[in-house]
Order: sequence, then C-alpha cells, then structure tokens
Amino acid sequence: MTNSNSLEKNAPNSRQKFIGAHVSAAGGVDQAPMRAREIGANAFALFTKNQRQWAAKPLEPKTISAFKANCKMLGFGAEHILPHDSYLINLGAPEEEKLEKSRAAFIDEMERCNQLGLTLLNFHPGSHLKKISESDCLARIAESINIAHRAVPEVIAVIENTSGQGTNLGWKFEHLAEIIDQVEDKTRVGVCLDTCHTFTAGYDLRTKEACEATFAEFDRIVGMHYLRAMHINDSKAEFASRVDRHHSLGQGEIGWACFEYIASDSRFDNMPLILETIDSSIWKEEIQQLRMYHHTSVNAE
Repeated sequence: MTNSNSLEKNAPNSRQKFIGAHVSAAGGVDQAPMRAREIGANAFALFTKNQRQWAAKPLEPKTISAFKANCKMLGFGAEHILPHDSYLINLGAPEEEKLEKSRAAFIDEMERCNQLGLTLLNFHPGSHLKKISESDCLARIAESINIAHRAVPEVIAVIENTSGQGTNLGWKFEHLAEIIDQVEDKTRVGVCLDTCHTFTAGYDLRTKEACEATFAEFDRIVGMHYLRAMHINDSKAEFASRVDRHHSLGQGEIGWACFEYIASDSRFDNMPLILETIDSSIWKEEIQQLRMYHHTSVNAE
C-alpha cells in the first residue's frame, strides 16, 4: 500500500547505501534534514518529540510542511528516515496503567510519523520488570503493535534489538521472532539491528566469518526480509556483556571488519544505516569511511 503522505522516494538503485546519523531536532523537526546534509548523509534518524517526556505539543502544520519541503529539497526519501520513539514507552509493561500510557504514547508517535509522511518508527520492544514472564511480555508488545496498527495507517513498527540490560527483552533473535509471529499485519513490522546491541547480546561481529554466522542465524530465526534498518555502532562493552555502551567506529570491541562487511554486502543496501556513535564531530568521517568500503566492493564486482 502506498502512503499518499509519504515523501518522494529516491530513484531505485540496487547497489546504493543510505548512511546517516541520529541528528538533533532542536528548534523543530524541520531542522533535522539540514543537519543530516551537513554531515554528508543521505539517511537520518530523529526524535519527533522530546524523547524523555510523555506528552508533547502537536506538530504545527507549518513545521510539517517545512519538514517535507526540506526533505524533498535535499533528496531524503521517507524510507531512509528512521524516527525513534520516546525512551519512556514500555509496550510490554506489566502494570496496566503504564501499559495503557505507553500504548497511547506509541500511537501518538505513529501519528506524528504519519503526519510527516514517514513510514518507519523505530522502538525498543519493552521490559518485564520481573513481574510477568518473558512470553507474556512479548505477547503484550505484539498486541501493542496490533493496537497501534489499527489506530494509525501505513506506518511500519520497526523493533530494535537490545543488549539485554536489566529486564529488557529483544536481545535474543528468538524474542524478535516471537513478537513478529503475533503481529497481525506482517507487512507493517520490521527489525532494526543495532551492531553494538547485537554484539553485547552475544552475537559475534568481530570478523567477516563471525558476521556471516550471525546474519545467517538472524535469517534462520527471524528472516532477513524483516530487516528494515540498522544502527551502526561500535561497543565500549565486551562481547556478550549485556551492557549497552556505544563507541565510535573502529574504536571499540567490535572493530572495522564488521562495518566493512555491512557496507560491502548488498543485503544492507536501500535501508537506513544510522550512526549513534559517541562523537558527532567525526560522523562525517565515519560516513565517508563506510562509503569508501561500499564503493570498493561495488567496483570489485
């Protein structure tokens, strides 16, 4: 189904990489595309509201129009923009009051995406807080997605895998598969794999061979066709530590081999590859390095 509100798509290119970073929306979401362009990005992520508050003022029509105009002017397609929801939302919350509040906030986030002509919404799945079972929590997350789908058309719920800190679910590929299995409209659910989270959850990415094994396991358990985006981050924390601490590319425990692999492999073309690395002053250089790996691989074909 096409989204009549969605931004104009870039011309298709089977070997094109869409690389960017999570940029600030300070001063209004319409400022985010310019900040992305400043770092040489052709994709970006943003918050459409303050991520640490439950409520936010509705988006103003002039801001919506300016956002769409800026994206069109700078060539950002809707499918390469990855909004992220509020950190407060827990779609698997064990307490009914918190669950209802989270579901209402998630629907609001989806509505904001729809208003902006965006088709993806990235979110952390949820936490059981040791009050309900993992399976009950995963079922609540899936039902939360179903409720949001019924409330808002066309926006795709993109589940981000986690490191597994505390009682956060989504760190096992099996968790992601269990959620997706219970989502009614599977055309509107996807996954964003964060390299730091994947690594610290216990899936090795330090060599080309390790990457091949990890993505083969993801394909077997979840399915590569559900991969809609990636967060490209190195890790300060050790392998399988279940600790979420991002680092600049090549400066952490993962190393450049993983990022060269992703930049070179055609399975990661045509989706937003988003930096959330810790030093925004070198985002431009990190993007250029990833592009160099990509161009080298294309020229070698």
